[in-house]
Amino acid sequence: MQASRTLYFSVVVALAGFLFGFDTVVISGADKALQELWNSTDLFHGVVVMSTALWGTVIGALFGSVPTNRLGRKVTLIGIGLLFLISAVGSAAANSPWVFALFRFTGGLGIGISTIAAPAYVSEIAPAGQRGKLVALYQFNIVFGILIAFISNYLLRNSGESAWRFMLGVEALPAFVYVVLVSRVPESPRWLLDYRNNEGAARRTLLSLLPESEAENELKSMRNEKKEELNGERIYQPKYRRALLLAFFIALFNQLSGINAFLYYAPRIFELAGMAKSTALLSTIGVGIINLICTLIGISMIDRFGRRTLMLIGSVGYIVSLGLVTVAFKLGWSGMSVPVFFFLFIAAHAVGQGAVIWVFISEIFPTRLRASGQAFGSSVHWFLAAAIPSLIPYLFTAVGPASVFAFFCVMMVFQLFWVLKRMPETKGKRLEDLSKSLILRSK
Repeated sequence: MQASRTLYFSVVVALAGFLFGFDTVVISGADKALQELWNSTDLFHGVVVMSTALWGTVIGALFGSVPTNRLGRKVTLIGIGLLFLISAVGSAAANSPWVFALFRFTGGLGIGISTIAAPAYVSEIAPAGQRGKLVALYQFNIVFGILIAFISNYLLRNSGESAWRFMLGVEALPAFVYVVLVSRVPESPRWLLDYRNNEGAARRTLLSLLPESEAENELKSMRNEKKEELNGERIYQPKYRRALLLAFFIALFNQLSGINAFLYYAPRIFELAGMAKSTALLSTIGVGIINLICTLIGISMIDRFGRRTLMLIGSVGYIVSLGLVTVAFKLGWSGMSVPVFFFLFIAAHAVGQGAVIWVFISEIFPTRLRASGQAFGSSVHWFLAAAIPSLIPYLFTAVGPASVFAFFCVMMVFQLFWVLKRMPETKGKRLEDLSKSLILRSK
């Protein structure tokens, strides 16, 4: 009973990832229509129309720890759903690029905050031996949302001159459902103890999620960590340097793979490779399916083989696939070669970085500073996720896609060396033990 309840709450909270994934790539179906509608230059279109949501995500990631800590994980998750709802309705009704950008920015705030609150919540209710796959449900929902957005865009492509409004507005339905469901989950027991000093409520929640003996052991571990904490501690103190560097580099390399640049501009990239417009849009569904299948594979492996092993597999896959994409554009290969290489790229991402990043960052910081640590890692991730896609239309014109993807390939060589030399394994360890070991190694 307790295990099924933990799974249910994890699934519900992880649905924030569905909204994240849907919101991130639904714009790809409206990309060229919006540029033609408002007669935008490549630079204006990339920075204002296409990437404003990502800049909202940066702000959400930077400051999302504030509501997550002060208001609680649950209240913050409800707020996230409301932000997505407002964004979907407002974006669909927008009549100028600036109004459109404002509502897309609102959705971006929801994405940024969700990358803090949702993984933190699930990591705090999950048993150590299942934490990887339960937190990775968030990533599964991201890619599921991406797939549904690609399918939705394809099905709505012929719904009139304003098809883009339907593409963006349909997100309001899952956002409303999410708000209803997440309002019924309990608050995180670790937040209740650490921020409200409410041991009774924390114990009741733990007993509803774990067998009594395990619940008491978790509570004891939480008490011990709380005793060792000092008031006024901040995430940027020297003893947390190692954890900060780990969060920084996994987030940095995630975006230097080019994943968000590709997801935002998938139809455009396929058209550059010589595919017809309708075929390019249809091919994005294949991207979504590969992403979903390989994410499931990554989730099934993460607690068995560990986070580091998946990152090694993903790094090699990145290097091979991005190298092939670079050669394909350089030599002008046409047909299905570029989509096939990108399918391999998506598979590498889903098994490696996609499955690992939010799990790993949620594990390496102590409870009181977990949201702040998540905010740091997420803000690095989302700053680059905003900066890189905003420049893609310009860079494709200025230096060509081959040079862009060659850069991403070289960056993944550096990621491989980082994983080999610096990344620790975190599977199967209690959160309190993990954060303590990283603190000791920082001294």
